[in-house]
Amino acid sequence: MQENWNLDNLYESHKSENFLNDMKNFSLKVSEINSWCLENFKNIDNAKEKLEEYINKVNNMSIFSNLSSYISLMLSTDTTNTELLNISSKLENINTDYQKQSIEFISFLKKISNLDDIISSSNVLKKHAFILKENKEESNYLLSKEEENTISKMSLNGSNMWTKQWSQLTSTLEVNYKDKILTLPEVRNLAYDENKKVRKEAYYAELDSYEKIALPSTFSLNGIKGEVIEICKMKGYNSPLEMTLKRSRLDKEVFDAMFCAIDETLPKLQEYFIKKAQLLGHKNSLPFYDLFAPIGKINIRFSYDDAKEFVFNNFSKFSEKLGNFAKTAFDNNWIDVYSKKGKVGGAFCHGLQNIKQSRILMNFSGSLNDVLTLAHELGHGYHNVCLYDETYLNSNYSMPIAETASTLCETIIINSALENASKEEQINILENDLSGTIQCIVDIYSRFLFEDEVFKRRKEGLVSKEELCTIMEDSQKKAYGNGLNPHYLHKYMWICKPHYYYADTNYYNFPYAYGTLFSKGLFSIYLKDKENFLKNYDEMLSITGKNSLYEVGKFIGVDVKSKEFWISSLNLIIDDIKKYCEF
Repeated sequence: MQENWNLDNLYESHKSENFLNDMKNFSLKVSEINSWCLENFKNIDNAKEKLEEYINKVNNMSIFSNLSSYISLMLSTDTTNTELLNISSKLENINTDYQKQSIEFISFLKKISNLDDIISSSNVLKKHAFILKENKEESNYLLSKEEENTISKMSLNGSNMWTKQWSQLTSTLEVNYKDKILTLPEVRNLAYDENKKVRKEAYYAELDSYEKIALPSTFSLNGIKGEVIEICKMKGYNSPLEMTLKRSRLDKEVFDAMFCAIDETLPKLQEYFIKKAQLLGHKNSLPFYDLFAPIGKINIRFSYDDAKEFVFNNFSKFSEKLGNFAKTAFDNNWIDVYSKKGKVGGAFCHGLQNIKQSRILMNFSGSLNDVLTLAHELGHGYHNVCLYDETYLNSNYSMPIAETASTLCETIIINSALENASKEEQINILENDLSGTIQCIVDIYSRFLFEDEVFKRRKEGLVSKEELCTIMEDSQKKAYGNGLNPHYLHKYMWICKPHYYYADTNYYNFPYAYGTLFSKGLFSIYLKDKENFLKNYDEMLSITGKNSLYEVGKFIGVDVKSKEFWISSLNLIIDDIKKYCEF
């Protein structure tokens, strides 16, 4: 069985002739498009023709994204490879130069007062109308060309380096566990062990290990958040949250409706943790080390081959196209499966639009949760499939909608598994489902509260390691309420979650709540009218790169500005909690 992904469809090696030629050509093409933009965007004469040519040029430039994809994927399984890190730095410099054309383009759009009329006169521009109008809106926050270029250059030695430092710290961290040395993903996976003693010891071992990297991680986080705050201030955003919402294509009205619904239902969601504490023999609330403990006499385990078969069969029941996609990913070694030293933790799916493929990274250990993770990441890949026929510019969707197809795939697996399960297995399956689902709401809420508070305090100065731990604990207390034992929290959760360390994607927490609840609503629509839903679903995914989230919802008959929609989705989860509490 192939356990490592195959990247040969991108490049056979970073020393291959194709890779070296593309590196050289990329640099030349960047110079060419930058020169073209400088020359043609001086004035708005022949604006339609210039915009058409520019769009074609950028769509054709997308082939060079293979370079950064290849290096990024290689480094995710070997973060200490200095040769690849050096190439990554070179690519980042070229990409920074490439951003100059984008600045010229947005500056050009800012000068055009009749953009709608120009768009309506061209089929090429009509096809890219949303992107053009979105960039026109962004021009309101554009700095001078010199300032924008300086920010891009400075970030390479600022936030980008802080991110790299954090990535290497966590991927190479050695955790001392019972006279053994484990990687961070390995010890975190022990949170799912059926033995309470193992879970508790792993919890303490994990927390102890963070002490070794807490201080440099503190500086990484402060450096990244500080840079984001300054850039927002310079550009005229009221806050990093406002910037994130605009870049997420998410109206504040939608955001508020969702969180208002979550706030209202939080006490009912917390009943899950209270019940789980009872099932595990705790008198009151749940200690953090038992948050992911298996429930039931049967601890369902999977080999990787079993997991693939399970996912394929259940995907196929939902949709032949979805099942075939999963089979393609399995048969062609698109997945890097197991944990190893130097490999990043967690899981992700990386879309490769130019070659119409994806790559998935996992740290598979055989739990049902790992099977759900596999389904989740394949869901991302399926979303990419639905965008294969779109242009590069029209295939880039925002973070919240990115979690929709993935979460729906988890729901498919859970519902199929429950249909054929014994009563003993049902409690285990329902536990895994609720554990993941409620994490995407309650824990995500705690992460949002944490990041929001860090941004507020970072405006006033450096946020210390001790403050970060206190903020995290306070956020967990507020989100989990009586469901989590206040004496057993996870004060270092801010170190192990990568999303805090991405300067370009702030608040990468609420998108999980959005994706979870939006997909729950979609699944209920599917159950009412399966045939029509499948037709509309694929098309809905195909338009996610060229519409706001409100318009995407509207396409499939959902009003995401309505609190009632979010309440209805949350009620589906609450119904499952009621079933869970009956065991």
